[in-house]
Amino acid sequence: MTRHHLVDRAPLAALLDVVSDICGLHAQLMSSAELTAWARVADLEAGAVATALGDDRSLVKSWAMRGTLHLLRSSEYGMWLGGMGTYRHYLKPAWSKGFGISQEELTRMIAAVAKALDGKALTRDELATEVARIARSPALAEKLRGNWGSTLKPATYQGKLCFGPNRGRNVTFVSPDQWLTNLRVEPPGDATATITRRFLAAHGPATRDDYARWWAMSPAEAATRIKALGDEVEEVNLAGTSMWMLTADIDPAAACGPEKVVRLLPAFDQFVIVSTRQADNLLPGPFRSRIYRPQGWISPVLLVGGQMAGVWKHERKGTRLTVTFEPFAKLAKWAVNAAEAEAADLGRFLGVGDDVQVTWQA
Repeated sequence: MTRHHLVDRAPLAALLDVVSDICGLHAQLMSSAELTAWARVADLEAGAVATALGDDRSLVKSWAMRGTLHLLRSSEYGMWLGGMGTYRHYLKPAWSKGFGISQEELTRMIAAVAKALDGKALTRDELATEVARIARSPALAEKLRGNWGSTLKPATYQGKLCFGPNRGRNVTFVSPDQWLTNLRVEPPGDATATITRRFLAAHGPATRDDYARWWAMSPAEAATRIKALGDEVEEVNLAGTSMWMLTADIDPAAACGPEKVVRLLPAFDQFVIVSTRQADNLLPGPFRSRIYRPQGWISPVLLVGGQMAGVWKHERKGTRLTVTFEPFAKLAKWAVNAAEAEAADLGRFLGVGDDVQVTWQA
């Protein structure tokens, strides 16, 4: 919780540091990305994340680890690109068969994407049209349009595409080296070493399987990357499970105690996503299915002292915000009070002031 800035919120000026520390903001839903930051940054205002993404360009939106959308710190994007450059799954026959595009077509598409985005920000439909024109292949345009971005992700991994400014309700794509200043892609070996350190700093102690799932690689490759850090890492035993930590973190972690802190984590929060394999250790009972839902949906979590103690939701109608808590077991009075205080601050963040109604459901 401390490493995730969930014990003490970070100061407002440290927003970008928070994004670095937790390895990006999960951005399948932009509202969730904003709330992930709100849960960790004191006095954050609505619109701060959007400003960093659009006006300041200090954040960049991109498909990243596991092929999921993230907001990443722009000054570190070259490191993430170096790591994503190790992805090879899209070069396999099974990937080509699954998405109905040959390797030759994919190569032509990526080259056409790079050319189409030279000096331009294009919507997906505009990009498809330009790719068809450049590659002289209407079929490629349909393959680009015909999925949820899977055929564009390889262009992202190769540093040819990231998200640009929204145009109305449509996203646009741009060339990363033109959208961001001083972009330098790190060598894959350096990048993966840094990413491994970042993961263990934020999420350790962790098993090799935890790391493998987070990055979408084999457990063997995850173990190789961890062990490549040498004396920087150490294997520890946690209730009979072999796990890994940064050596420098072992004593500080052992000194941590339970904190009387409540945080409202949004859907797809990083703390919850990376805890997938360890969730049973963070739940008061058999409630996993209430959080980890079908089709990859991750529910908002009521986090009490580090335990996933329930779920919550919010709804805004006019100037009123209704926050509903569904705890998995009876909460102590201090936790109830702290949850309601968080709901009040959520009202401040969302601009409804004091017009916040809290309800509790069994």
